[in-house]
Amino acid sequence: MRSPILSAPTGAARAPDTRRRRLLLSAAGLMTLAACGQEAPKLNGMDLSGMPTGDFQLRDTEDRERRLADYRGQAVLLFFGFTQCPDVCPTALTRATEIKRLLGADAGKLRVLFITVDPERDTPEILKAYTQAFDPEFVGLRGDAEQTRAAAQSFKVFYQKVTTGSSYTMDHTALSYVIDAKGKLRLALRHQQSAEECAQDLRTVI
Repeated sequence: MRSPILSAPTGAARAPDTRRRRLLLSAAGLMTLAACGQEAPKLNGMDLSGMPTGDFQLRDTEDRERRLADYRGQAVLLFFGFTQCPDVCPTALTRATEIKRLLGADAGKLRVLFITVDPERDTPEILKAYTQAFDPEFVGLRGDAEQTRAAAQSFKVFYQKVTTGSSYTMDHTALSYVIDAKGKLRLALRHQQSAEECAQDLRTVI
């Protein structure tokens, strides 16, 4: 035998529920308005949030295999270049040292990686000496021709060898890429941005 179903008067049961629902809807509306009123931080660089994050399979100057996931837990500032670059690369790495200085106590949350697009000339010894001349904590990465091409394509980086008389130079993308501590691509810093502008952008990530 089933127990009798006791039902309260319709008005008495629904009045509190109706008031509660209205309060919840009002609170949700206020939260939505507050969220709309919070403007996203203004960036000096390019916001790449939501874009696919690239990857690489390269070796550092101590001959250890490295992938982007190895640096999870720190923000990464990634630049593609080569050690015989006359201007763009040394400017980018000099700026990176200044960015770390400007970040102050947060500098330890940032790892700077330099991937050479000229593995033919940039031996591990040359690459290590070059990167550490700017900062002992900067990491130089290199691979064979195919690994280098795969890493560059993964981040949509352009590079090509350009003959100059009996030698050659390299044309390449001059952007610096920022990946957050969770391994997500977040920013591209333009070459013309100042260290102060870059540090301002990085503070939104680290």
